[in-house]
Amino acid sequence: MSKNNPRIPAFSELMKHPFLMLGFGFGSGLLPKGPGTAGTALGLVLYVPILLWSEVAAWIVLIAGLFAGSYICGKSSEYMQVHDHGGIVWDEFVGIWLILLVLPVQNWQYWLLAFVVFRVFDIFKPWPIKTVDEKVSGGFGIMLDDVLAAMYSIFVIWIVYLMTVNS
Repeated sequence: MSKNNPRIPAFSELMKHPFLMLGFGFGSGLLPKGPGTAGTALGLVLYVPILLWSEVAAWIVLIAGLFAGSYICGKSSEYMQVHDHGGIVWDEFVGIWLILLVLPVQNWQYWLLAFVVFRVFDIFKPWPIKTVDEKVSGGFGIMLDDVLAAMYSIFVIWIVYLMTVNS
């Protein structure tokens, strides 16, 4: 299987392997087109209620997701025999969670901005994100490029916020 045309597992496979169910974002990563976008959207929809309910719970979910992510993504990648299979979207979950947690304002406009900016950085991978994506292997590498895309996104969102507040 090549990274450009990898096999997409059946939902029944996800049901048999919990790490694969998490890695493929509860099935959101199964879409043949735009699995990263679907995973990011589901990650946002699942996380916002937690964030609005309790910031402490949101931090716990993020930290657990970060630590478990290397294992989940690495094991899913090994199972699929493709490094960073496009359908593995746990890293997108964690990336959007990180951004949502540190937004300057919690409202639908900033959630939408977080989604769009993150997708842009995750798709286009400016330096050093692309280098990390290509050079760092395993589950840690799969997670790291999305954490970097999230950090770029946070920077841009805060600049937008500061520009609008100060104008």
